[in-house]
Amino acid sequence: MILPAAAGVAAGITAWGAIAPTSQLFGPTLCHTSKRSTIGLTFDDGPNTAVTPQLLALLDRYGVRATFFVVGRFAARCPELIREISSRGHTIGNHTETHPNLAFRSPARIAEELLRCRDNIAGAAGLNAANPPMWMRPPFGFRGPQLWTAVRRAGLRGVVLWSFTGYDWKPQPAAKLIARLGRIARTAATGERNEGRSGEIVLLHDGDFRQFGADRSHTLAALEHWLPRWRDLGFDFVTVDQAAGPPAVQGGQVREW
Repeated sequence: MILPAAAGVAAGITAWGAIAPTSQLFGPTLCHTSKRSTIGLTFDDGPNTAVTPQLLALLDRYGVRATFFVVGRFAARCPELIREISSRGHTIGNHTETHPNLAFRSPARIAEELLRCRDNIAGAAGLNAANPPMWMRPPFGFRGPQLWTAVRRAGLRGVVLWSFTGYDWKPQPAAKLIARLGRIARTAATGERNEGRSGEIVLLHDGDFRQFGADRSHTLAALEHWLPRWRDLGFDFVTVDQAAGPPAVQGGQVREW
């Protein structure tokens, strides 16, 4: 009876490590900002001609810099949006070429997804090979112990997950998302969940990996509501580059995140 019980516990821990966004079981992940007074807004599954231009205008209006984890095949489809994201001072991250579940992919297949996405982003933005996107986010947040091998093969700096999600990938009334995002102000004020040591990296979406041109109007409306209010509460906004800080150097080598 002990062996089956132990196997069940091990399976449960493995499953938690594969899907929990703040888990560090399968390698280090960035899932908080360094200060409670900062918010790291991140947007997945774009670029999206139906939403991303409006989102960029909204972020500009409030002086917010964010991070966009883009899907490679969409980046190739609308390179002008990749250039616009970059020119406005936002960070671009790698969200794979086709948005597969990486939990059971081999390191070689994962690296291929990351490299194809990197090349499409670089080609769209006119970036040179010495300055590619350095952060990746696994689709759905799913990962396994092989992910870091693939990340190193692809020459990336690290893996970014999140500490707070709006669940905005689901169609919903804007009021529901506005209410959910209100927790950010409440938890920051009380120190709940992060005990006052760090701020939230927030997962939102400007696209939908299943279809190009998806409606994310509820996300735009919720941010229209919260961006000025977060500013009034004293929050600053950071990209994942700013949240992570410069790479640490140990023994003459850059330490991986």
